[in-house]
Amino acid sequence: MNVLIDCEESQRVCIEFRRLGHRAFSADIQEPSGGHPEWHICGDVIPLINGNCEFTTTDGTKHKQDGKWDMLIAFPPCTYLSNAGACRLYPHKGQIDKERYAKGLKGKEFFLHFLSADCKKIAVENPRPLSIYELPLPTQKIQPYQFDSDGKHPYTKLTYLWLKGLPELIPTTPSNEPIDTWISSNTSKNKGKQNGAAPNSERQKNRSKTFIGVAKAMAQQWGDGIIKTKEPYQIHFDGYV
Repeated sequence: MNVLIDCEESQRVCIEFRRLGHRAFSADIQEPSGGHPEWHICGDVIPLINGNCEFTTTDGTKHKQDGKWDMLIAFPPCTYLSNAGACRLYPHKGQIDKERYAKGLKGKEFFLHFLSADCKKIAVENPRPLSIYELPLPTQKIQPYQFDSDGKHPYTKLTYLWLKGLPELIPTTPSNEPIDTWISSNTSKNKGKQNGAAPNSERQKNRSKTFIGVAKAMAQQWGDGIIKTKEPYQIHFDGYV
């Protein structure tokens, strides 16, 4: 399959699809941290989402996508849409911050670009959104501890999925119980606590990375689950904690 994974600098989902032999590319305005510039498009992702496009990966190689993408997976920024930012949207006794609200509306517009793309199989991921932005109802809610076969992420971090033409993800460790939250929200009594072990300056970036168990489930359940490649290239990982 030809798969485009938007807003994914970590390349975690891209790597898992590549491991199964699919022609997958990650795309983001940031350089990739996943170790594979040959699979990453650095720049504006919107012109690419409907396919029939040409692009250059960060290693300088030119590519062409004839026709639509077979699958589109997107992780648009949630900075202004997330319910975790409610305290910043209403900083003074319920009075709305108009500037932040306007940025949230732009975030919503960006989000909807992916959900309305010309592609038969679409998945858009985000945390719980603020109700004021009236995003469409999500298809599914997942937690990292439900996809923790390696035992490294027995945590809660509620994630919403909006799906088109794709089945809901089936938890791979359905009987697991969480031991803690992954990274606390700004409004939590445990504010600042991070099981992700990232410094505060990298907190937002660390929160946005897809858990390896979830990335594997996306590739295995939405791809065909069969490893087709003998890995003629070296697949690098960015150090899952």
